Amino acid sequence: MRSGNPVLKDDIFQRSAASGKTMTLGGTTAKITLLFLFLLGTAAYTWYQYSLGVDVTLMMIIGAIGGLIFALITAFFPKAAPVTAPIYAALEGFFIGGISAFVEGAYSGIVIQAVSLTLAVMGALLILYATRVIKVTRNFRLMVVSATLGIFLVYLVNFILNFFGMTVPYLHSSGPIGIGISLIIVAIAALNLVLDFDFIEKGVNRGAPKHMEWYGAFGLIVTLVWLYIEILRLLQKLRR
Repeated sequence: MRSGNPVLKDDIFQRSAASGKTMTLGGTTAKITLLFLFLLGTAAYTWYQYSLGVDVTLMMIIGAIGGLIFALITAFFPKAAPVTAPIYAALEGFFIGGISAFVEGAYSGIVIQAVSLTLAVMGALLILYATRVIKVTRNFRLMVVSATLGIFLVYLVNFILNFFGMTVPYLHSSGPIGIGISLIIVAIAALNLVLDFDFIEKGVNRGAPKHMEWYGAFGLIVTLVWLYIEILRLLQKLRR
């Protein structure tokens, strides 16, 4: 069983032998809701501080770096997810809230559009997955995982080039090619949600340990954050 989400590794359920209470779909859904509320709460706080004229740059940096650290801890130590996943969501909220406030200042109304599109995409894909209109076959999984790794490598190269005053051509362009690239990235991020749904469903069916509810919820939130940021970036290019 594979997932395009890097924090939902192939063998995580096999390495987490079930004992006692097991993972349930309802429990995982509840954990996803809680993590989303944690993220929304700190994002709203950062946005409010920005509206008061407070410089939220430090909060964004702490959120981005802290979120990355706790994401890695959760990925390597799934049993810690009941503690680390909520901390990750809260820290990521500081970053999301700050960047959303900055972009909203430049393009009025763009954040509500990005949030609405993100939730709409998730809802639509959930319905398509639940009704088996979209089936997670081996080839489908391989395609999404390969594309996700490719995007990660492009972003890594772009990050390194920034130190030399350069960027990957067209990646941040608001022209037709740049918009096309963003559309592809948004599509791949969205398809990762399907793999996440499949990963959680298989975990429930295999009787994974109870703490995997937090881990599965964490992986889904990671993908949602990525999807939201990519949609926000796409809308920025369109507004230009």
